[in-house]
Amino acid sequence: MDDLERRLRDSFARQTMMQTLGATMVTAGLGRVVIAAPVASHVLQQQGAAHAALAFGLGDSAAGYAALSVLPQGSEVVTVEMKINLLAPAVGDRLVAEGRVVRPGRRIVVVGAEVWAESGEVRKHVATLLGTMVPVEG
Repeated sequence: MDDLERRLRDSFARQTMMQTLGATMVTAGLGRVVIAAPVASHVLQQQGAAHAALAFGLGDSAAGYAALSVLPQGSEVVTVEMKINLLAPAVGDRLVAEGRVVRPGRRIVVVGAEVWAESGEVRKHVATLLGTMVPVEG
């Protein structure tokens, strides 16, 4: 594991919300981060699909860590704006969010994320996010 990946994983381990959701950082690299979580019984909406809050939380965190990956060590980021389009009911065994940097910058980092519902070999695109992260001192 390189220093960048270690830094991202160490920060992720301190996120109690992600722990509550049972999320794991699947991959972490420069400008791209993948986070996944099970669609557990405590994250369902009334119709049995994963609640949009799960898709949003995973997408926001994956995009945020992608942004952090392009900033200097000692930096942190906060979300200042995030838009989500829900494309289909999030029905599956787990949700996977693939975060990426759209445009890095010193003052703002534009990010995106795609969220997929997975069941075995079946993968369905359930949400897309676009947002802005602002660097802050860590």
